[in-house]
Amino acid sequence: MNYEDFVQKVTSYGQEHLIKLYERLDDNKKEKLLEQVSNINFDEVNNLYALAKEKKEFSDVEINPVEACDASKLSIEEKERLEKIGIEAIKSGKLAVVMMAGGQGTRLGHSGPKGTYDFGLDSHISIFESFVKQFKEAEEKYGVPVPWYIMTSRENIKDTVEFFQSHNYFNYEEGIRTFFSQNELPMLDEDGKLIVDENGLIKEAANGHGGVFDALVSNGVLSQLKSLGIEWIFICGVDNILAHMVDPLAVGFSIDNGFKCTSVSCIKANPEEKVGVLCIKNGKPSVVEYTELTDELRYAKKENGELLFSEGHLLMNLFNVSVISEIAEKELPYHVAHKKSNIVDEEGNVIKPDAPNAYKFESFIFDAFERLPQIGVLRYKREDCFAPIKNAEGVDSPETARALYKAYHNL
Repeated sequence: MNYEDFVQKVTSYGQEHLIKLYERLDDNKKEKLLEQVSNINFDEVNNLYALAKEKKEFSDVEINPVEACDASKLSIEEKERLEKIGIEAIKSGKLAVVMMAGGQGTRLGHSGPKGTYDFGLDSHISIFESFVKQFKEAEEKYGVPVPWYIMTSRENIKDTVEFFQSHNYFNYEEGIRTFFSQNELPMLDEDGKLIVDENGLIKEAANGHGGVFDALVSNGVLSQLKSLGIEWIFICGVDNILAHMVDPLAVGFSIDNGFKCTSVSCIKANPEEKVGVLCIKNGKPSVVEYTELTDELRYAKKENGELLFSEGHLLMNLFNVSVISEIAEKELPYHVAHKKSNIVDEEGNVIKPDAPNAYKFESFIFDAFERLPQIGVLRYKREDCFAPIKNAEGVDSPETARALYKAYHNL
C-alpha cells in the first residue's frame, strides 16, 4: 500500500487520526503502519464497533442447565472400563494436546510469557515445566510421547521459543511438535477509532481462545495431526496448573458415548466466581460467559439450594479431529471486553486512563459447542483439576494455585 491509498482508505472509514500519527513516524514504522492498514478489514472493524455498542439481551434466549457425568460417582468398574478405552487410544498414538499460551505474565508482575512464570515451588519450576513433567509421566506410563502443540501470540512467540531452547526443551523434544501463533484484531476506543500504541502502530490483541480452530488450520497444524493419525485433541489454557492434559477417562468417556467433544468441568465455588457456565442455550450445548451472565441466572437455585447454573467451564476441552475443519470454516462470533488501554492521541501524547476506555474483541472456544449436536460434560472435584493463576494476589493467585498443586501432588 502506498501513502495515497492509505489516506484514501482511512479517510473513507473515518480513521483520519492515523494520518497525523503517520507523519510522526520514522520510515521503518511508516512502512509497518501502511502494512497494518492494508491488512485490516475496515468493514469488519465497523461491525465490531456496532457489536460493542449493542446491548446484550437474554429475553429471546432459553437457557437450561446441562447434564454432567460426575467422575467421583462412577463405580470402580465403570471408571476402569472407560479408562481402559482411553488408555488404548493413547497408547495407539491417537491423542495430542494443544495448549493456548498467548498471554503475558504482566498481571503477575512477570515480564515474560505467562508459561515461563515461576509459581513459587521449592523446585522453582515454571508453569511450562510443570506440564512437561506431566507429559513425561504419561510417556513412561503409556509408552508413547503425546504430541504437544503450543499456541502463542505474535507478541510472545519469540520469547516462548527461546525459553524452551534455553532449557533444551526440558528433554521432551520428541513430544514438543511446534509453536504457532493465533490471529489478532485491532482494538477500538469508545468512539470507534483504531487505537494507536506508544510505538505509533495500531494496537492489536489476540482474537481470543476461539481463534484456536482457525489457527490450527491456517498454520498447517491440523494437517500434521491428521498425518500422524491423531483422532483427539485436548485443548487447554496455560494458566491452570492442575489441568490433566493426558486424561484416559475423558478420552474413554468421549469414545464410549460417541461425543465429538467433551468439556471438563467443576462446580462453581460461588455465584460470583469469574468462570463461564456450561448450559443448554436454545436447545444447543453452550456456555454463558461470566461477563454476560445476568443476576437472575447467576443466583438462580434448585429446590435443594444448589446453584441452578453451577457447571463451570474450565477451558479444558477434548475435541475429535473430525470436527475441527467444520468449526473453522465459519468464523465464531465475537464478544466484547471493555478494558483500560494506554492510547496515543493525534498530538502524540500518551493517555493513561483510570477507567476502561477501549474495546477488545475475542471469540470463545465454547461457541463451537453450538455447532455440535451434543457434547459430553465430565465433572471432577475442583481440587483435582482446577488451580488457575490469573491474579497477583487473592483469588486465583500463585498462592492459591500453589497450595492446590502441592496438596494434589502431596508435596
